[in-house]
Amino acid sequence: MRAYPAYKKSALKWLGQIPENWEEKKAKWFLREVDERSEGGAEELLSVSHITGVTPRSEKDINMFLAESYEGYKLCNPDDLVINTMWAWMGAMGISKHRGIVSSSYGVYRQRKDHFLPGYLDYLSRLPGFVYEYGRRSKGITSSRARMYPEDFFEVPLFCPPIHVQQGILRTLNSCQERIREFIAKKKQEIGLLKEHRAASITQLVTRGLNPTGPTKPSNIFWLPRVPTNWRTRRIKHEFLCLDHKRVPLSASEREKLKGDYDYYGASGVIDRVDRYLFDDELLLLAEDGANLTLRNLPLALVARGKFWVNNHAHVLKPRTGNITYLAALLESIDYSPWVTGAAQPKLTQDRLLAVELPVPLRKEQDQIAASIREIDTQTTSLQTSAEHQITKMEEYRTALISAAVTGKIDVRNT
Repeated sequence: MRAYPAYKKSALKWLGQIPENWEEKKAKWFLREVDERSEGGAEELLSVSHITGVTPRSEKDINMFLAESYEGYKLCNPDDLVINTMWAWMGAMGISKHRGIVSSSYGVYRQRKDHFLPGYLDYLSRLPGFVYEYGRRSKGITSSRARMYPEDFFEVPLFCPPIHVQQGILRTLNSCQERIREFIAKKKQEIGLLKEHRAASITQLVTRGLNPTGPTKPSNIFWLPRVPTNWRTRRIKHEFLCLDHKRVPLSASEREKLKGDYDYYGASGVIDRVDRYLFDDELLLLAEDGANLTLRNLPLALVARGKFWVNNHAHVLKPRTGNITYLAALLESIDYSPWVTGAAQPKLTQDRLLAVELPVPLRKEQDQIAASIREIDTQTTSLQTSAEHQITKMEEYRTALISAAVTGKIDVRNT
């Protein structure tokens, strides 16, 4: 990749220079606002965000802000630039690939002539530098309530390369984007396989011990037919002290008044921080209610150490004699579906939880298993961190490449 032969000064201070033969004018010279309205509101409802640009609402997992009728919503056509005026300062805009409708408060803009290829204009309008321009020109009491009106958008300088240059930029970027997407997808798949391997390895450790091929006996536990011959079967109530009676829930407004340095735990981990604590110990917390009991998107069992507060959505358990690392991993490996009640709001009551039967080795073997679990965690974390770092660096490279190519800092026409 190389530079263009000659450059000229841009009206945009953050940009500096653009190639000499690129045209630069205010947006009003290239675009016009269109305000066509839907008569029945039956067209495809479109969503506009800073992450995905313009996409059909049906493709997004959104159940809120659904109107009873979309009559009177603005129509947009393929290749129109659509701006979410309330979130323009975050870059919520993009080129539509669909005919559909958007909120009547959004801005819909169409080219006066075919100055831009739609793909190039989509890249251009969403560059970080232009997002800065939108924020600077938006009006409101605070940035989060600012709105970019058409007259302000029309004053933003845009630059327009010759069409053959735009074609070359798009050809290169689209090819690079595809390779980058494949790389990121592969790394995310690796992370998923790492998590699956970790979970399977730990489940085997906490249910079969350090010697999975060793002799076993019937466990009398319905969810685990056999256990090593020297293991016992114990109910949770025999292995833990239940400290649920010490929990105190706080509303969001109450927590706001008590902002501090101590972790405030809910069903799925820390959800806030407060200036006081209920516990100063090493305890095991396990979700009492919520969809995660069945979906298992987040850990159910976790160890809380030090000073912290727990609300009434997580059971609080203190091991009587066992190793807390082993016990936490064991409780995390269990499928609680047989003990969960409620469909709309799944709940694992204290009585049902305490009745769950566990396979329990001697404390010495628990300590050994816990050491193996920590080793697995160390290895998995190292590999996962490396993969996530590679994803981050690739995303940074993609952003830098798009910006450099679209703004003419590098000439990619023949790459």
